Amino acid sequence: MNIPLEDLFNDVLNKAQRGLGYTTDALAYKIGITAAAIEATKAGATDAANLLKLAAALGLHGPALAEMSDHAWHPEPVEVEGLAQFNTTFHDMTVNAYLVWDPASKEAAAFDTGATAQPMVDKIRELGLTLRYLFLTHTHPDHVADIATLHAPSILISELEPHPEAQSFTPGSQWQLGSLRISSRTTCGHSKGGTTYVIEGLASPVAIVGDALFASSMGGGQVSYADALATNRSQIFTLADDTVVCPGHGPMTSVGEEKQHNPFYPEFK
Repeated sequence: MNIPLEDLFNDVLNKAQRGLGYTTDALAYKIGITAAAIEATKAGATDAANLLKLAAALGLHGPALAEMSDHAWHPEPVEVEGLAQFNTTFHDMTVNAYLVWDPASKEAAAFDTGATAQPMVDKIRELGLTLRYLFLTHTHPDHVADIATLHAPSILISELEPHPEAQSFTPGSQWQLGSLRISSRTTCGHSKGGTTYVIEGLASPVAIVGDALFASSMGGGQVSYADALATNRSQIFTLADDTVVCPGHGPMTSVGEEKQHNPFYPEFK
């Protein structure tokens, strides 16, 4: 499945500017270029000097941002036995949901629903899996739109962001799925109680991150931009580099690739 990047370089600029609370005039004054030049850059112009100045002022990694503007990078394709991604259309965008299963016991867990969970139901039937859990990363409508179709015996979400159809758990809780272990980490900021689920026991470790992190970007910090950056750093970027990152939008990636290519995290370059 060749899913395009969720964000363009100007989306990254907009998220960082909004998160830091800069007006365009204030940002222009800070870096010594005109507000018109900033708006032109955010509209898609790729003046290299302006791009690097903006990156520095917004705490972004300039070369990684320029790489995005040149459409020069896309994460490597991911294939892990026991992991499937489902990309469905929700209004004017697409959204991801995931299915994880133990190949030996065939016990399965779903993560979010996407716009429709029917493709997951079809895969469960095709592989003869037994669905044990539906884990929700957060409560935004595109991620919980089709809970009913899955008929999951247990629906779970962090107590920091409850949902009326789910049982709340304490952040840090763990579950067993056949021979797999699932653990929870709070990655809030995009939403109040956004949760990353780390799965161990497949050929590679897997982190299902919701909208906390995207390939070369991150979810908007609607609740707290500072918390979004901080919890990604402490809860996702501390995982092993070969950890597969499964975002709520865009292609799958890895912790190592995001350290190299994500402009929001210059300290890893």
